Amino acid sequence: MGSRAGCTAIAVAAAISAWLPAGEARAANGAYAVDAADISEAGSCKIESWLSAASNTDFSAVANPSCVVNPFKPVELSMLTNRARSDREWSTTIQPKAKMNIAPTGIGKLGFSIYAGGSFDALTGENLTAFAVIPATFRLNENMRLNFNGGWLWDRSVDRHYLAYGIGFDWKFTETLQWTIEAFGQAGQSDTPSVVQPRFQTGVRYRPNEIFSVDLIYGRNISGENANWITLGTTIRFPVPGGKPEHHRTGHL
Repeated sequence: MGSRAGCTAIAVAAAISAWLPAGEARAANGAYAVDAADISEAGSCKIESWLSAASNTDFSAVANPSCVVNPFKPVELSMLTNRARSDREWSTTIQPKAKMNIAPTGIGKLGFSIYAGGSFDALTGENLTAFAVIPATFRLNENMRLNFNGGWLWDRSVDRHYLAYGIGFDWKFTETLQWTIEAFGQAGQSDTPSVVQPRFQTGVRYRPNEIFSVDLIYGRNISGENANWITLGTTIRFPVPGGKPEHHRTGHL
């Protein structure tokens, strides 16, 4: 699949996602909040989706199609559609994002990428946020890695700027199971203290084959409301025919 096919695939996937519910946006690896520096192979696509329910009755459902195109260097383009219920009010947002790897990862080597995007109200077209983040990954060995995120977030609804941060640890402890633990958040001024308090998630990914994986995740304060969250996520991948399997390239699921 070339770059033209990749563009076509993401357009189709974005059209499909418009019919799916979505929730609180997180610009990262599926339902996890801390991103890794790796991106998929040029020409490949995937559709990530997840459902999250909170102890305070907040709810979200997300569909996030993405493809990697290669206009001059591989770039991962995604279009997250986000439907959420917060304090008994529903909202729908769309979040486009572009991610490019700058330095590849490797065992004992720090690799990093950059991604940027924003979110829009699907009904009014109002620009809600803008962000730019640098994810860095240090692979300890074939099965363990540390991920670090640092960047900027502009919340236009309150016209405030935040420092976005995150640290995560991935451990592929079998050929089909991976455990992730992460802490993340945003630093700055807020009228609601929980908005700038640290957030936490931990979960397990099961990937029985190259195409499909499922995540079960517990989270705390993941959208700044001091609630407990349970998330069930899935990823369906469309790899490049004859390409090297993703987990062989990155060592992770």
